Amino acid sequence: MPDTTATTTAEWKQPRASFDVWGPYALLVVAVLTAAGSAVAVGMTRGEIFVAVVLVIVALVLQAGWSRWARERPMPGRASACFYFARWAVGFALTWLNPFFAFYAVTGYYTAARQLPRRLVLPGLCLTAVTMAGSEIGGMPPHGLVLWFGFVVVLGANAGLVLLFTRYADQEQARARTQAATICELERTNTALQQALDENAALHAQLLVQAREAGVADERRRLAAEIHDTLAQGLTGIIAQLQVVSAAPDEATAREHVGRAMDLARHSLGEARRSVHNLAPVDLADAGLPEALKSTVAQWGERTGHRADFTVTGTAQPLHDEVSATLLRIAQEALSNAVRHARCSRVGVTLSFMGDVVSLDIRDDGRGFDPLAVPARTRAGGFGLDGMRARAERIAGSLTVESEPGHGTAVSARVPLVGDDR
Repeated sequence: MPDTTATTTAEWKQPRASFDVWGPYALLVVAVLTAAGSAVAVGMTRGEIFVAVVLVIVALVLQAGWSRWARERPMPGRASACFYFARWAVGFALTWLNPFFAFYAVTGYYTAARQLPRRLVLPGLCLTAVTMAGSEIGGMPPHGLVLWFGFVVVLGANAGLVLLFTRYADQEQARARTQAATICELERTNTALQQALDENAALHAQLLVQAREAGVADERRRLAAEIHDTLAQGLTGIIAQLQVVSAAPDEATAREHVGRAMDLARHSLGEARRSVHNLAPVDLADAGLPEALKSTVAQWGERTGHRADFTVTGTAQPLHDEVSATLLRIAQEALSNAVRHARCSRVGVTLSFMGDVVSLDIRDDGRGFDPLAVPARTRAGGFGLDGMRARAERIAGSLTVESEPGHGTAVSARVPLVGDDR
């Protein structure tokens, strides 16, 4: 982010620096020309003209020396204060000789804040106001009570204007400092916020990796349990049947046990295919989650003969593979439970994209159940709610079940919306 404050300050200082260099010379030229044109009118003697010429030369030398000095030393300081008051003295003396030299004396108004320390700014401005008041009443010294009264009034007006504009300048400087401080604070806040966002993104990515690793570990444990419960037991049964065949006393007994062994082999093959199918959702290979859910719901309806509706709300977005697979598996398990346990006639599935959350709702009009009285899942089957809940929690989501005997069941899974990182 560019430093707009520094840029603005530099642009502001550049014309003022130019005035500090050339402004006093230009004002001195104007003062000399007007004073020369009015010398006779104001009654300047030859001696006064000579003194004025000398003072003009002193002013030129003084300004030239200061311009050279100021390039190498910071302002304001003691040297700049001495220069300011020396120039004021020259300007006051010239204005005493001829009021039109006030064109040069007015330089004090513009340079006081940059050449004087803060405590001397107001006195310097007041001295300049004395010079300007003397010029405005026609020259110094005032002659007569009326002119002295006029001088006091004009001086008071000039001093009032000095105080007014000084106060206004102080307020502007305070406002500028406040704005600069606010901008700096906003920049620090923006930097801290960006760092927090970066850290949050890194943390989110880390959590996703951990969730994926935990999912892999859970899937391995699930496959190991399924192999133990299905394939290993099936193979053990086949071996046992074949052992009986080898010791069978007659052909009929042997044929019977061979048939049992074949049945066990077919069942084990089916279980093996089911395990492989569950490992990676085939429905997500060529389509996104909405299309995969729509196809799954339609196939379920055709297979069971029940009405099945699917709805998408919100603006669909590509999801991370882990999120899509988790929600699809939850939907498949919920539909399987609906046909096996709920004895329903209608099912509705809704996929909702809500900001940074994806919600999947499955509702049926089945017989329902008491969620507090759900039996523990066994090898023979069960509701599978623990498995669905574990899948949702694996990707930092949650699963809720609402049901009541005789009033159907509603399963709702809410998971973070994590976009496709491919």
